[in-house]
Amino acid sequence: MNSPALKTRTFGCMGTVISLTVPAGTGPGTVGPDGGLAAAAAAVERVFAGLDGTFSLYRRDSEASRLARGSMSLRAASAQMRGRYADAVGWRLLTDGAFSPERPDGVLDLSGLIKGYAIEQAGDALLALGVGDWCLNAGGDVLVNGSPRPSTGAPWQAGIVDPQDRDTLIGGCPLGGPGTKRALATSGSAERGDHIWGARSWSARSRTGPAGAEFRQVSVAAPDIITADVLATAIVAGGTPMLDRATDGWEIEVLAVRGSGELLATPGFRA
Repeated sequence: MNSPALKTRTFGCMGTVISLTVPAGTGPGTVGPDGGLAAAAAAVERVFAGLDGTFSLYRRDSEASRLARGSMSLRAASAQMRGRYADAVGWRLLTDGAFSPERPDGVLDLSGLIKGYAIEQAGDALLALGVGDWCLNAGGDVLVNGSPRPSTGAPWQAGIVDPQDRDTLIGGCPLGGPGTKRALATSGSAERGDHIWGARSWSARSRTGPAGAEFRQVSVAAPDIITADVLATAIVAGGTPMLDRATDGWEIEVLAVRGSGELLATPGFRA
């Protein structure tokens, strides 16, 4: 059976490209040919723009920048800022410090959490509009709902790019459909290492510690995007001990690339 055409809208925010992909059609849960995709994409963009205005450290007037300058205290910050900080602190405890809301210089930086939160909120906005089949991709972090072939239960198919050759896929994972995994996040020093502060200490440690202590890239599939995003970052930062902790403690699939190029994968990923 041929797959229906897919329609996509993209925009830039949070220093990356966000895309919304939906199956073309007129059935329940689809956006139809009547401008519904434009309205759905606009709802997604509003979510990202609103959160970027609050949490971006590149916007001088954002709450995050005022906190970084010391011109605002966390106590005086918005409920949204304090709520996401509390979430990040919770994740720091759950990952034994591998995930942290503070940079090494002490500046509060919630970028490791807020993109996943934006994707989650954008997904909720789509569901509120009655859009049931969609794929959201923000810089390689993906959340899906429904199916690319509405009413069939077929999953969306996500591919993992080789960190040493961006034109090559090293694995794939079905998302949505009959499975429980709706989200996929990828993190790593090869592409976005500047935001993974623990990776530097692990890189230094690997010179004198066990070979392969540092992961070049980690992809995590999970039921929700925040768990996937946080754990992918935490495993890169925390190395093998955090990988073991994550696979023991959460319902996830992991594809990890060691510095040597060796792959470690749980059964849910396929080559």
